[in-house]
Amino acid sequence: MHARSQAVNRWWLGLLAAALGLLWTGSALAQRTEGDRAVAQGAYEAEVPVRNQTDAERKKGLAAALAQVLINATGDRSALARGGVREELANADSYVESYDYRQDEGVGAAGAPSYQTKLVVRFKQDAVNDLIDLLGLPNWPQPRPKPVLWLAIDDGSGPRLVGLRQANAARSVLDQARARGYALGLPSGDAAEQAAVGAIWRGDTTAVAALSRRYSPPIQLVGKMRKTPGQWQVDWILVDGGKVLNRWQTSSADARRAMAGGADGTADALYRRYARAGNGGAGGTFRVQIAGLRDADDYLRVAGYLGGISIVRRIAPVTATPDQLDLDLELSTGMANFTRYVGRGSVLVAVPAGGDGGDTGASARFRLAGG
Repeated sequence: MHARSQAVNRWWLGLLAAALGLLWTGSALAQRTEGDRAVAQGAYEAEVPVRNQTDAERKKGLAAALAQVLINATGDRSALARGGVREELANADSYVESYDYRQDEGVGAAGAPSYQTKLVVRFKQDAVNDLIDLLGLPNWPQPRPKPVLWLAIDDGSGPRLVGLRQANAARSVLDQARARGYALGLPSGDAAEQAAVGAIWRGDTTAVAALSRRYSPPIQLVGKMRKTPGQWQVDWILVDGGKVLNRWQTSSADARRAMAGGADGTADALYRRYARAGNGGAGGTFRVQIAGLRDADDYLRVAGYLGGISIVRRIAPVTATPDQLDLDLELSTGMANFTRYVGRGSVLVAVPAGGDGGDTGASARFRLAGG
């Protein structure tokens, strides 16, 4: 009897090992055709360059767009390095609400017109938020503060304040802020504010904060931009409620790139201050019991399902009987997130501790749906 039990166990484990990694995925996309010119707006939309409108190129573009949205929605530029994220990018089409293409016209090196195709994607906000929760990523909540940008530029003729009427001069930093999922505001630029250029140039954040009291929230991004031999240089100070959150410097031969660095430094500092830690606990290896298995098809179903979950890094079968399977799952986040994930589907059902009278031990228990 003991030998027969060992043989059954080896047979089920062998079947499971052969099935691991099986996964079937499907998706449907709706093309977005609102208006003649599609433009990404908000933290859950993104636009990325693509070479053409083929299915293969669109698939790569959707993955790049989802990566951008995850950075925007979390505020974390290192989000893509976290466990399970890159695997989930391969399934980007399942999070898409709609998409469209846009042709941007420019001027080539020889002066001839050039065209760049952009893929503009709108993602399902609730689905992206569920993914962020599932992966245990931090979250920079919406709505986000809108700091006032106090930018003085000296191109060699003396420093001048960039106000609302000169918004185009600050377009690169304003656009980069939107690309990071928040917005920057500009002062009106009246005579009193123009006179504050000296305070900006001295780095007198107290004087700038006093002048900024008419605006809300009390967050100021102070930038001192000047032209130096061969490049543009910007000294940045971010102040929140009178407290300096960050000081940094950006420089580039391209004035737009030097200026855009102010939006990234601001986003990073506000993320560190306001983001909430992800839920679900730390990753690790967890013992899982799955009951209700009836035949080989059930084992194949479980193996394919687990092999397709992005937060599951490794699956190690421990024991198997004709109706129950014990596994060690290495997860990139905690068991709470794994339980939340399976609760969204129709394959596994969580069994409360002691809920079926079995041996609860320290394992997380699940039952095959319908089993």
